[in-house]
Amino acid sequence: MKLWHNVTMSAIPELPPPPTAASLRETALRHLARFAATEQGLAQVLDRAVMRWSRKAAALGGEGDTVEAQAQASRRAIPQIVTDMRSLGALDDAAFARSRSLSLTRSGRSRRAVAASLTQKGIGAEVLGDALEEALGHRHDESAHERELGAALVLARKRRLGPFRRGVSQDDDDLAPESHQRALAVFARAGFGRDVAERALSLDLTEAEERVMALKSS
Repeated sequence: MKLWHNVTMSAIPELPPPPTAASLRETALRHLARFAATEQGLAQVLDRAVMRWSRKAAALGGEGDTVEAQAQASRRAIPQIVTDMRSLGALDDAAFARSRSLSLTRSGRSRRAVAASLTQKGIGAEVLGDALEEALGHRHDESAHERELGAALVLARKRRLGPFRRGVSQDDDDLAPESHQRALAVFARAGFGRDVAERALSLDLTEAEERVMALKSS
């Protein structure tokens, strides 16, 4: 019986130690060395690290209440780590928002879609508003309208709409009305206004390509 007891005890796997402030800080530094992140995004990365430990500890037989208590203790270190990363300059929500605003616009995202994406990543309203104006211009400025048109044309090229249509004449009276409405619906779902969509669809191919290139190089 004693031998069996020893064998049984040795078969119980040792639980991994819970994440500490030091180990979570290393996780944060490794992540930020590879990826740009918002404060909320980094906090989520660290929380997922704690969750992975919790699942592993539970799978190895850790007692539920004990595992949860240790996980909560680990999570309490996360806000300070985020603050430290911000103090080091490794986190800057405003710079992230400006950079992402430009890259999303160049990929064919409307201003509205850019705002929604950044909000989802935890960018606050004040930081978001300033970043959009700095990166894309005030929404009523001509420069902002030109960027919005350029983004709409990037989308049009991806979806082969308007000047980028292939294989069908744009002045085909039988297909044009139905095709035009479908194209407007695509722009509307992407967050572009009717005026921008109509202008994008009305341009000839040469001007459309030039505007796309101007946006990509801005």
